[in-house]
Amino acid sequence: MAASTLDPRVTERRNPRTVDIDLASPEAIVDLLNAEDRAVADAVATQRLAIAQTISHIESAFRSGHRLLYVGAGTSGRLGVLDASECPPTFGTDPQMVVGIIAGGDRALRTPIEGAEDDAVEAGRIIDRHHVTAGDVVVGIAASGSTPFVRGALLRARELGATTALIACSEPPANMRSTADVLILPIVGPEALTGSTRLKAGTATKMVCNMLTTGAMIRIGKSYGNLMVDMRATNDKLTDRAERMVMLVSNVSRADARDGLARAGGRVKVAIVMAALHIDATTAQQQLDDVGGVIRKLLRVAPPKVVDG
Repeated sequence: MAASTLDPRVTERRNPRTVDIDLASPEAIVDLLNAEDRAVADAVATQRLAIAQTISHIESAFRSGHRLLYVGAGTSGRLGVLDASECPPTFGTDPQMVVGIIAGGDRALRTPIEGAEDDAVEAGRIIDRHHVTAGDVVVGIAASGSTPFVRGALLRARELGATTALIACSEPPANMRSTADVLILPIVGPEALTGSTRLKAGTATKMVCNMLTTGAMIRIGKSYGNLMVDMRATNDKLTDRAERMVMLVSNVSRADARDGLARAGGRVKVAIVMAALHIDATTAQQQLDDVGGVIRKLLRVAPPKVVDG
């Protein structure tokens, strides 16, 4: 077949290492897929500077009261919605601080909506309905690098003055590149099943999204060392984790940790500051606000060291 007839997108090419995967045993399928996945982290690592730059943009947005919005279609859209939905329980954020937008709306999370990914005009309207403004960061996710819905959303977001970034696992065409201030391109190569971007491309996208929100949240003080001190204790497991964090950092009993959390309204960070400085919850919150919510700036000491073993 002439090269001119081949799809230029890496995500649409056939993988020579898996052409006989349909004949493989279950064990061999696992080995083949695992071998392909080993390349994903290395591909993401090539984008460290672009990812870090985007983290800085998101941090600036959060510090000025603005938002991060993910936009995608299909698997890419679902991954953006997933990352956004994990932020409130993990970091205690308002649900509107990180927003996931998927072509076709929430119904598309479970049921494919035919043609939704091709509607660039509707994407622009959705950006308007979300009241995107200068100061927001809009991250488009398009594994193929060419999804019209994502292009339309990024184009409209730029017109409104927002900072834009694109996550893609294939080199995007010029009309897509021009919509993004930052390009994050972990090129993972052809999928084990041709075109199935829920595989390596999806894994790479998840890794990048993890870095973007985790990095930005750390930068605005959502952790103390590697402790998630702004998590919400919404179930028994998380309540136990909150109590253990206060016990560890403040060197108090579980009963005292539970009492401190109650007086702090369940806020782990506030309970830690109350115990360290012997102050009430209102004063602790005010002092945290004065240092941008970063415990390390207020207490000037590191959390307890990790003891191996």
